[in-house]
Amino acid sequence: MESHEVLKRALRKTTPKAVASELGVSLSLVYKWAEKPSDFGSGSKNPLDRLLQIIELSGDNGIVDWLCRQQGGHFVKDPDVSGHQTEHILPATQEIIGQFSDLLNEISDAADDHSVCEQEAVKIRQVWDKLKSYAEGFVRACEKGDYKNMPKLPPNVR
Repeated sequence: MESHEVLKRALRKTTPKAVASELGVSLSLVYKWAEKPSDFGSGSKNPLDRLLQIIELSGDNGIVDWLCRQQGGHFVKDPDVSGHQTEHILPATQEIIGQFSDLLNEISDAADDHSVCEQEAVKIRQVWDKLKSYAEGFVRACEKGDYKNMPKLPPNVR
């Protein structure tokens, strides 16, 4: 989905007039943000495009993370799975189980004294983000069909 489409969808949940008024910009500018930019002057570089440009120029995802946190979420970058080919699904599955076990260990260690301090929470977040990222890479590889034609393990190996 392109940025102007995202803004157009968001404007359906409010009014362009309310957005223009709150942001202190013209109503026509808000409408232009929701149009596909063209060489003939329609559309305008919208705030989403500008934020993306800042992120790309800086190489820093802090803006995305901040926005996610403002909306009650947390940003975890998806791993690059292009060119990644796995011969067998079992090692990937075992890795996910191992990382989940690591997460449970961190939680258990942190909660051993019936409280979780800030440093423990940070460590839990790091292990959780690593698991989410790896699992997302696994799912994306499956969606690309990278696990489609793998050989089956003999029953006694399971």
